[in-house]
This record gives sequence, structure tokens and C-alpha cells, in this order.
Amino acid sequence: MTTAAEHYRAYTPAPFTRDERDRVTVLFGGLHWRAERVVQAVFENVGQRARVLPAATREDLITGRELADIGQCCPTSFTTGNLVNFLRSEARQAGAAEVAKRYVYLTAGACGACRFGQYHQSYELALRNSGFEAFRMFLLAQDRLDQGDVKGGGLQIDLPFSLGAFWAILVTDALQDLEYQVRPYEVVPGATERVVRDCVDHLVEVFRHRPARRTRWGAVAWHLTTGYFVRALRDVRRRFDAIEVDRLRVKPVVKITGEFYLQTVEGDANYNIHRWLEAEAAEVYPAAVAVWLDYWMRWYVQGFEDLLGVDRWARPKIVAIRGLQRVFRWTYNGFRAALGDVPHALPDQYELRDLAAPFFHSRLSGGEGDMLVGKALWAHVHRKAHMICELSPYSCMPNTMSIGAMAAAVGRHPDLLYAPLEIKGDAEVHALSRCQMILTEAKKRAQREYEQALARTGQTTADVRAYLDAHPAMRRATYRVLPADVAGTAARLVLDVARRRGRRMEEAR
Repeated sequence: MTTAAEHYRAYTPAPFTRDERDRVTVLFGGLHWRAERVVQAVFENVGQRARVLPAATREDLITGRELADIGQCCPTSFTTGNLVNFLRSEARQAGAAEVAKRYVYLTAGACGACRFGQYHQSYELALRNSGFEAFRMFLLAQDRLDQGDVKGGGLQIDLPFSLGAFWAILVTDALQDLEYQVRPYEVVPGATERVVRDCVDHLVEVFRHRPARRTRWGAVAWHLTTGYFVRALRDVRRRFDAIEVDRLRVKPVVKITGEFYLQTVEGDANYNIHRWLEAEAAEVYPAAVAVWLDYWMRWYVQGFEDLLGVDRWARPKIVAIRGLQRVFRWTYNGFRAALGDVPHALPDQYELRDLAAPFFHSRLSGGEGDMLVGKALWAHVHRKAHMICELSPYSCMPNTMSIGAMAAAVGRHPDLLYAPLEIKGDAEVHALSRCQMILTEAKKRAQREYEQALARTGQTTADVRAYLDAHPAMRRATYRVLPADVAGTAARLVLDVARRRGRRMEEAR
């Protein structure tokens, strides 16, 4: 008996029209929770109902594997199962048909040498296998929103919304960076957590009530000139001022890099690596979403660089995008300044490219491209961290390429402490034990660095602590420890105190 062949049909969602906006909620996720909550406020600010999906769990991983491709990388499994389990929980009360009417899903889409460009096919398969064939999802790529052929669709990703979302990411990245520099040193356990929750609630209201600027250029001009967000961050700084810290606790600084989803989220999807490192007495240098946005702009610059001499508009386009990058960094630095300049500055994308160039070609796309190698070397060369922890999905091609290139980079820089962790979602003990071995050496390095800083300045720990007791402003969470040629916060504080005391610092022999 023969059966007729069924041709492949690409997923085509039913239209989401503008007149549905008042009763349909947009689901989204995949960022750190601070950014997600504030981006939700941006949706609401432009009249769009939105809801953040719950944090992905181990149960979501299992569901994703059951309903979609077993060979997919763990970020796909987590996000697929996360969406389906949410829809199932809603359907138990209202039914699958009603859930399909109430919600749509907005997810990122792309192309290149990464299965990220095929995530939506896993979602489609899982939705079909779980009885949600009518559910609608839409892909937001770097250059467009796929809403089919609907004119004036229900999802309006225009410039006022996009600027609000970018500003939300910049603001919450700065907040996250401050948080991770404070929590390991808090005197009262839990104080940072309470303040951060309060600050995010405050920022949600700030973005939800953002003044309306509906024209394109009006929105651009307002966002670039307003003090609205800086004032909000100054309020955040005042809240952080109430946290007392003890920065003389010697802790290694661990820079997080890796695949976008795994380095960004906080929870089961990456073995709760951020909190695990803190529990192991480390200071985490988190991965900012803004760095990836900056990389995306640099990618377009590179494309136009390859067209120099061919496209007469290539050079003006390069100038325009580089100008946009300068505005982007200037805006972020303004937000850092509002928080006392404590959050880290963004690394220069073109320096990252130059650092990675001997090991990874800048035109190789997929995932984070050459940026993983560049960020690792940047943190090492500039003494931003004692150790690099790269989070890579199981069998992820772009990250496998990065890890291979890092073998050559470590050969060139043998003192670079590098921990590449392959994240499968259910092999936690193996991954964390591997990280712990390298973290042990990072702790020794941080302790040596601290002792050398004391020797260089002719001080003792008691001397430094006495000075801090006499200057309580230095024990505030928002006190900026001056930069130095060391990575550790305790060592930098020793050198900072020495400068303030006017002591001469001599290099340890």
C-alpha cells in the first residue's frame, strides 16, 4: 500500500490583528528577570498587554525533550518546555482553544551557523504534539518582525517601543552589575536582595509611565536628551546607599561568558551558576545584554567594511553605525554615572575583535561569534577577573568552535584561568565540579593578589579596616573603589586606601 507524500509546510500563524490588542497578551522571556519585568512595562506603556513566562525549570527541560527534537540544545529544550508547560497550566482552567485566543508568543529568530535560527520549528513541533496547533507565535529577527502578510498587525514593534526596550535593557544591566558587585560583600545577609526587588518595582513604574513620544524623531530626541531615566537611577542609588558592605573579604572575580541564553538567565537552565559561584565565595561579573546589542551593531559595520570600494554608500553607513555605537555607550555610561560609576563599562567591541583575531575570524557568525574569545582575553589582559566561566550548550557548534579556539588562546596566555562548562541541563554535578577545580586556583590567586597589595603599600589588614571605620562612606554599597592593576575587589580597596592615605606604593619584589 502506498501513501501520498506530504510536502513540508512552513509554520504560518493565524493573524494577530490590531483590534485584538486589548484582549490578547504577548508572552516573552529569555532575559534576566530584571530586564524582563521592565520590558513588560515598556509593552504596557505602548498599550500592549504582556506577560513574562515563568523562569525555566528542570521540568521544562524534560517536557521540551519529550515534545520536540531530542537532539536539540538545552536552551531550546528549556524554552520549548517552558512555553508548553505554561500553556498547559492555563488550559487546565480555560481550555486550549481559549488559551490560543488569549495569548501569542514573541520570540527571537535569526539565521546563521546556529540552531537558534530553528528554535521556532521546535516550538511548532511541541505545540502540535501537545494539542496547541492553533496557538500563535511570531519571530522577531534583527531586522524585522514576521507577522505574515497582515498589515498593521497587533504587534507594533516601532521606534518608540524599541527605544524603550533598549533603554530598559541598559538600565537593568547597570542595576544587575551593581547588584553583583554588592551582594558578595553585604554585612546584613539578604539586604541586597530586598533593595534590588524594591528598585525593580520602582523602575517598572518609571517605564510604565514613560511620557508618550509617538513620532519617530520625537522619540529619538526625547530619549537622548531627557533626564527622566537618570533621575530614576539616582533613586536606585539612594536605596543602595543603605546597604553596608565589607569589601575586605577576599573573593575571586569570575567573568561569565557563553551562549546568549545560558549566560543571561538565572536559574535551573544554567545550574544556577551565578548563585552557586557566590555560595562558593566568589564575586560574579555578569554578562550584560547590552554587550550583545553592541556586538550586533559591530557585525553590521563589518559587513559594510567588506563592501568598501564596491558600494559607494558603505563608508557613510559605517560612520552612521559607529556613531550609533558611540551614542549607545554614552547613554550607558550616563546610567553608570547615576549609580556612582560602580557598574562596569562596556568593553570596546573593536578591541574584542582585535584580541580574538589571531584565534577566531570575526566574520564567522553564529552564537556570540568571536566575542567569546575576545571577552575572555579582554578580562584577562585588563585584569577584570581572575577566571573565565564559559557556559556552552551541549553540542552547540558556535560554542564548540569558541572552546577550540580558546585552546590556542590559553596556550598563548598560560596564566588565563578558563572553565568551559558544557551545559546539558541535567549534568549539574559534573559541570560544577569542573568549575570548582578551577575556582580553587582562582581563590589562591585572589589571596596572593591581596597579600601583595598589602606588601606594596606597607599596610596591614587592621590598618585598612581602621581607615574604613573612620570613613564610613567607603563602606557604602555605592562607593566606587578606584580602578587598579589588580582584579580583586579587596586588593583594589587596599590600593585605594593607600592612595587616600598618601602612601607611596612600591612594587613587591
